[in-house]
Amino acid sequence: MTRKTLKQETLNKAWRNWYFWHGSSQQAETMLGNAVGHAMAPVIEELYSDNKEERIKAYKRSLTLFNTEQQVGAICPGLFCGMEEANVNGELNEEVMQAVKVGLIGPTSAIGDSLWVATIIPLLITICMSITNFGGTFYYVGPLLYAIGYPILTAIISKRLWNLGYKAGLEGVHQFMNSGTLDILTKAMTVLGLLVVGALTASNVSVFVPVMITPPGGETAAINLDALINQIFPGILGLLLTLYVYRLYTKKNVSPLKIMALVLVISIILTALGYLTGVYA
Repeated sequence: MTRKTLKQETLNKAWRNWYFWHGSSQQAETMLGNAVGHAMAPVIEELYSDNKEERIKAYKRSLTLFNTEQQVGAICPGLFCGMEEANVNGELNEEVMQAVKVGLIGPTSAIGDSLWVATIIPLLITICMSITNFGGTFYYVGPLLYAIGYPILTAIISKRLWNLGYKAGLEGVHQFMNSGTLDILTKAMTVLGLLVVGALTASNVSVFVPVMITPPGGETAAINLDALINQIFPGILGLLLTLYVYRLYTKKNVSPLKIMALVLVISIILTALGYLTGVYA
C-alpha cells in the first residue's frame, strides 16, 4: 500500500486558514477548536477523501477543546497535519493524537505569550512609537511601519513554526521544546525588550515639579526643585511614575482607564501648583 503524503498546496491552504481565521471563532466552549477544525479541513478532505466515516471522525477530533498563543502556537496545527498523515497510514492512533493535542496547550501557550505577546509586540510598538516621535513625515512612518511590519513578521514566524511542526513531527517538537532553545530565545528577547522599553521611558516619560525654593533672607536666587532633583538623579521622577503605574496595573489590578485618570489628576494638580507658586508665568 502506497503511503499517503499531503501535497504542499494542501499544507499551504491549511496554514492560510489558520493564519487568517485563528482568532475569528474563539469562544469559551472549545477556545480555538473551530479554528483548528477550519485549518485542518483541507488536510482531512485530502487524506480521507475515500472514507466518509474516517473523515467525520477526523473533523470531530479537530473540533475538540484546544487553546494556544496563535503565532508561536502555529507549530501545533502544523504538527496535527503530520499526525493526521501518520494516522491515515496506520502509524498513530486517535488516543495518542488527542493526548498530544491536550499536552501541547500549556507549554505552547506559555511560551507564545511570553515570547510574542509580552516581548515581540511591545518591542515592535516601542520602535514604531520612537520613530513617530521624530515628528514631521515620521508621524505617518511609525504607524505605517507597524501596520505593515506586524502582519509580515507574524506570517514569517507562523509559517516557519507551522512547517517545523509538520516536518519535525512529535519527537522533533518535543526535542526542540526541551532543548532549551526557546528558553534562551525568550530570555534574550525579554532583555532586549526591557532595554528598548526602558530607553523609551527615559526619553518620553517626564515629570516636572513646579516648585521654587527661596532661601531665607532672599540673598541668593531661588532654587528650581525640579532642576535640583534631575542634577542629582536625571529622570528619576519619570522612572518612579512608570514603576508606580506598573505596580498599580500588575500588583493592584487597577484598570488602565483608572490609571490614566489618576495621571491626569496628578498632572492637573502639579500644573495648578505651578501657576499658584508663580513658576508658570
